[in-house]
Amino acid sequence: MNPDWRWGEDPPGGPGPVEPRRFDRRQLLKLGAVAAVAGLVGHPRLAGAGRLFLPSRKISLYNIHTDEKLSVEYCAEGEYCPEAFREINHFFRDFRTGEIKPIDPGLLDLLQTIARKVKPDSRVHLVSGYRSPATNRLLRQESDGVARHSLHMQGLAADIRMPGSDLRTLHRVALGLRAGGVGYYPASDFIHVDTGRVRYW
Repeated sequence: MNPDWRWGEDPPGGPGPVEPRRFDRRQLLKLGAVAAVAGLVGHPRLAGAGRLFLPSRKISLYNIHTDEKLSVEYCAEGEYCPEAFREINHFFRDFRTGEIKPIDPGLLDLLQTIARKVKPDSRVHLVSGYRSPATNRLLRQESDGVARHSLHMQGLAADIRMPGSDLRTLHRVALGLRAGGVGYYPASDFIHVDTGRVRYW
């Protein structure tokens, strides 16, 4: 695999699009209510692997492009918080166009789980969050390594690093969770994670 290929979720010629998961206020509250009854909230594959979630979950983030910081409790007493996700959606926006897309709550659970395992109480640095179709087309013109059906366009993916933590450790933890796609980009100092099907590159 070309180590400089950095924008896609699958190698060129790989699988096609993954259907997006959209969450409005009613769906978020429904997710929380159902999960509270079950005593389990969060990313289904993480939960299925026996990793129980705390009923209240926080995450600290830093956007390397906008210099913004966000520390937010996005799940309280077993329910996802719509107000928190308004902040999260804005934080993950396409910094080139300003466009906003709802971010998959499972992606937050994945990032929070990785952070807890690698370096608790540290900020996750966001290299790339949501990417608009226009931005994706622009990047595809600049590189043939950009996935046509990027999961970034669906709010299901993030490229991250955690300064002070070894990138190989971050990668190893993400792989061990088997919660979606994981890409390793040491030349650019980040890993890619998403809540699509389990695969790695």
